[in-house]
Amino acid sequence: MPELHFKGKEYVYNHHLNVPFRPLIAQPDKSIGENSGNLIIHGDNLHALKALLPHYAGKVDCIFIDPPYNTGNENWCYNDNVNSPIIREWIDSNPVNKEDMLKHDKWLCMMYPRLKLLHELLADTGSFWMTLDDNEIHRARMVLDEIFGEENFVATCIWQKKYSTKSDTRFFSESHEYLLVYAKDVDRIFFEGLTRTEAQDAAYKNPDNDSRGDWASDNLLRSEARGYAIYPVTSPNGEIYLPPPGTSWRYNKEKLDELLADNRIWFGVDGTARPRLKRFLSEVQQSVPAQTIWGYSEVNHSDGAKKYLAEVFGGKGAPFATPKPVELMKRVLQITTDKDSVILDSFAGSATTAHAVLAQNAKDGGNRKFILVECEDYADNLTAERVRRVINGYEFDGTQKEELHREKITWSNFSKDGPRHKLLQHVQSIENIDGLRFDNIKKEIKDGELIVTGEKKITEKVAGLGGGFTFYTLGEPLDIDKILTGETLPDYSALGAWLFHTATGQPLNVEQIDAERWYLGCSSQYHVWLIYQPDLDFLKSPQAALTLSAAESIGQSHKDKSHLVFAAAKYAPNRLLLPLGVEYAPLPFALYRIEKD
Repeated sequence: MPELHFKGKEYVYNHHLNVPFRPLIAQPDKSIGENSGNLIIHGDNLHALKALLPHYAGKVDCIFIDPPYNTGNENWCYNDNVNSPIIREWIDSNPVNKEDMLKHDKWLCMMYPRLKLLHELLADTGSFWMTLDDNEIHRARMVLDEIFGEENFVATCIWQKKYSTKSDTRFFSESHEYLLVYAKDVDRIFFEGLTRTEAQDAAYKNPDNDSRGDWASDNLLRSEARGYAIYPVTSPNGEIYLPPPGTSWRYNKEKLDELLADNRIWFGVDGTARPRLKRFLSEVQQSVPAQTIWGYSEVNHSDGAKKYLAEVFGGKGAPFATPKPVELMKRVLQITTDKDSVILDSFAGSATTAHAVLAQNAKDGGNRKFILVECEDYADNLTAERVRRVINGYEFDGTQKEELHREKITWSNFSKDGPRHKLLQHVQSIENIDGLRFDNIKKEIKDGELIVTGEKKITEKVAGLGGGFTFYTLGEPLDIDKILTGETLPDYSALGAWLFHTATGQPLNVEQIDAERWYLGCSSQYHVWLIYQPDLDFLKSPQAALTLSAAESIGQSHKDKSHLVFAAAKYAPNRLLLPLGVEYAPLPFALYRIEKD
């Protein structure tokens, strides 16, 4: 497989392994509700993704990210703490802009370790979605092929983000962006079809009053000549039809005779049209596969997304320049998730993903969970604030419009002998009659029509969707040596989750934790234990050591698997511990770290 080389790749290839683990610190005053399972994390997304691994490795069903497009206008900064002179030189030249000759290398260096961690977090049955434009999509494809495997590429969808033509463009008016879609394992994913629309159902009619109901005609020809499917077909009025040269019927003669006998071949109302197949609405699937082109009429556009965001924040203007439409994200959810899925967005921005998750749950009674990560300072007052408003409901100031008059305008309307005076009188009467109902009467000529519209300022209350979330920040990096000196003393579950994942490569189910017994949980290979309290005096005492009596008790508690015990010290030799099925892991050395490619 071709490999993409870029400046700095050798330094970031395994950088995700060197990122320190930082525990998530809940901020109750910025959260809504308790134990909702929804997370909003403020902090560097590389560190946040590493912090999520102990709890969510292999558990995320859908990942959707909207990273910097690297247009040269975002002024984003590369700030990963990679210990390399080349990277330090780059950091000194931040931010990235159009004049930066290495902007593509920097973008790839920024994305590579994050994509590696996202790949670890994704479930084996999960899917990964990334929005981009033409600046980086071709490089992104090669990096994703390398990390996910090119066999796990699913599709490139095209989203029509604009509904109008930009007249001041040099070559083409750009109207679209892309959604790259990958699977963790393409043989294990399942995508739901989209619900059939009224427009799709409207194509089905019943011109011959068939008792089986509405139907639509379909092509009966195959675009290649197969000898067994070339034969004459006779219509009810005796007309004989053969496939045109280079084609053949879709079915052999025996099958087509069965369809004729079952009144499933249509020759037109008068029986003189070339035969076509009747497909009944009652027999077609009630969902249809999603296509790769997503028009704005289906999933909204950029302008609509900004207007919607402005409404959420009171109608005073959108506080974020490039939000994605809720409808776009809802389509992703409809295709990829069930009612209990976990959805992760590590470039959360204006929180469209969380909004869509809450809206989809309200629609179908689902219990989907979202995890958002945002590194910028607006994580609280924009990202989380939007979610608060969506959960609790919000008011917005808008303009209610009512069309009062529409009339085609020609030059004759304004000629000396034309009905100009009568038209002006009519508009004036509209202003007199309806002026009291509206704050403004707007008159405009658009596309050859005079349009008179009444406008009224209104304040509306939008009901909340319900739900909750916990707002987190990132704690100080965990360092075992500093724990034993008392410099940092994380709580039991934070340290336990890190050690459990480090030792087993699997996520920790916090519901299994029993700190009173020192029990963390069960992996595919071990029962894992941690003798620890966030107290330096305890860690220096004999109580923090693995004793023979403690090992005997542990060995008797679960006999289906071996036991791995983390402790500051042990007071029994391995020759006595191993026959009990107990393996000791000394805290200062973290001997069981698993490095993944």
